[in-house]
Amino acid sequence: MESNEREPAEAAVPPAVPPAVPPIDPPAATAAAAPLPAARPPADPPVGPPAESLAETAAEPPAERAAPPRAAGIAGLSAPYRVVTALALAAVGLAACGHLALVFLHVAPSNTVSKQHARTVDDWIYPEFEQNWKLFAPNPLQQNIAVEVRAEVRSGLGGELVPVGWRDLSAEDGAAIRHSLLPSHTRQNELRRAWDFFTGSHDEDNKPIGERGELSEQYLRRIALNRLRDDGTGARGEIVRIQLRSATRAVPAPPWSDEKTDTQTYYRELPWWTL
Repeated sequence: MESNEREPAEAAVPPAVPPAVPPIDPPAATAAAAPLPAARPPADPPVGPPAESLAETAAEPPAERAAPPRAAGIAGLSAPYRVVTALALAAVGLAACGHLALVFLHVAPSNTVSKQHARTVDDWIYPEFEQNWKLFAPNPLQQNIAVEVRAEVRSGLGGELVPVGWRDLSAEDGAAIRHSLLPSHTRQNELRRAWDFFTGSHDEDNKPIGERGELSEQYLRRIALNRLRDDGTGARGEIVRIQLRSATRAVPAPPWSDEKTDTQTYYRELPWWTL
């Protein structure tokens, strides 16, 4: 019994003794208890084209790459086209300057240069670039002058002469250019200038004054004959002779004016011209 009391029992478990914990300082414990700040993720690296795209770009020929923007105007043209454009602009500029110089010599008072180059100036100005300043003159034109023509036609060999009534050539020219955006210069001035040429080189008895008078008569006769043929008068038979006349009527005064104007029509008949 004594020996059993002295030896502990085999199944007995010794009591657990808590381990010794060293004391912790309050500041250190507070710092250990504070949460650590979260770490920032690293910035994303710049995204570039994949290696395959870089390889394809390097492999592309220079012609397929994006070309630089072309300069505006003539500078954007190639060298040959720039030369052609410069030459064309220079030619247009020289032509414009020459035209203005000739027109200036035509309208300017008579001087040494205009007298020396009178033929060149007239050849360039007439008839396309004729200048008429009568609209701005102190006494502008106040009359309407119409040129008319009639003819006698022989229908057949040995046939009788058939008269063709008066035909107003000026009215036909006016109708041809009225409401036209690009009127014919011939329709505007050919007949009018021919009649002025005739009256200026003939006396009151319709007799020519020098060679210019004979030339103006031939010119006016040719114009009238061509108009008759175009109208179909020549289809009726042979045109034997023609006669021209002018119908002059003063422009009436405006309603607000007290001026009295004689608006009666006056005729000037030329002799018959045998063809």
